[in-house]
Amino acid sequence: MIKLPELLAPAGTLDAFKTAILYGADAIYAGLPGFSMRARAKITTEEVKLGIDLAHQAGRRVYLAFNLFAHDRDYANMDRVGDIIRYLRPDALIVADPGVFAWLRQHFPDMPLHISTQANICSAASVKFWENAGARLCVLAREVSHPEFKTIRAACPNIGLEIFVHGAMCMAYSGRCLLSNYITGRPANRGACAQLCRWKYDVILREHESGIEMPLDQDDRGAYIMNSRDLCLMPRLGDVIAAGPDSLKIEGRNRSEYYVASTVHAYRSAIDAYAANPLAFDPTPFMNDLNILETRGYTTAFFDGPVGPDAHDYTTTRSTSDYHAAGVVTTIHDDHIVMELRNEIRTNDEITFVLPGTMDKLTLPVPQVIHATSHTPVPHLAAGQHNAIIIPRSWIPEPYWHRLCPYVIAYKHK
Repeated sequence: MIKLPELLAPAGTLDAFKTAILYGADAIYAGLPGFSMRARAKITTEEVKLGIDLAHQAGRRVYLAFNLFAHDRDYANMDRVGDIIRYLRPDALIVADPGVFAWLRQHFPDMPLHISTQANICSAASVKFWENAGARLCVLAREVSHPEFKTIRAACPNIGLEIFVHGAMCMAYSGRCLLSNYITGRPANRGACAQLCRWKYDVILREHESGIEMPLDQDDRGAYIMNSRDLCLMPRLGDVIAAGPDSLKIEGRNRSEYYVASTVHAYRSAIDAYAANPLAFDPTPFMNDLNILETRGYTTAFFDGPVGPDAHDYTTTRSTSDYHAAGVVTTIHDDHIVMELRNEIRTNDEITFVLPGTMDKLTLPVPQVIHATSHTPVPHLAAGQHNAIIIPRSWIPEPYWHRLCPYVIAYKHK
């Protein structure tokens, strides 16, 4: 029998929680402001609680990120953290700091602990260290190659191993970047990264108190010297699954429900297709869901070993995709649906709905933009302020009507 890994999706908002559940994630990870890598998280404690309850009702697991590197002052808040953990009742906690790990082992001896990618786990020896300490699962560093993963798997058969399969790549080792904190005062390892690796740089030659600017002129290498493409292991997913990971992780707790839906839909469909027929598995059809996302271009990063120049884009940080989010279904009525906009919709635009549970998609022309508040046609409608449009049932082929539900996302050509 084929051992399939769980599909682990990010949730930075309650809507992302619901979207991940709808599109087939096996597990979801989230964090809390101040207590994880996501200091700027947009989700409240009560929303996390509701998301966990919804996930548990659907038979899914939730892992709570608690992967800050704690200073002594942070331990003064640990009793309050403990109360939050007891209230939320996650299925596991994701940690990086050995001190935090020891505190949790003492105060929550029955709580499964997962070791974050921030711990820079690159070897079987490190995995065994954490296994002996009581960890249930290790998230391997993004720098671990596929051959190295297979070696670690063979040497560590009794502990869970998790790898990243999709999302943004950090130019710093396992994401432990100091640039943002040094230049802007926004700590990357508290989730407030200013993404300085995406900036365009010049070189300044300093002579005493004056400076001579030496611009990095745009050439075939460009001036975006640290701008990584986005990780995507879909082209190698068959090899990934065959090697026996326990969890496949999608990066993106600050991403939209459009990103969550598209990535989860693609990898869920691909994993299920692999399970049905591993020998005939072809990842190509599932790339369509990933190519609609706004992306910096894709790379398999360290999968085959050290990265080359093709893992970076030296010319721009702009998206390479021709598509962007159109909207998200919020309400279903007997005779129409309501779709909240994520980008402007104009008369005669064509939108495509990504349907959960199937590779089929529904593409519709929009002959009229009907404002959901006034129920009157308008030439176009911008996103923002919860602007939404009505799509009459008469526009939707009947076999597709019952596949639409809240949190289904749609996209359109730019």
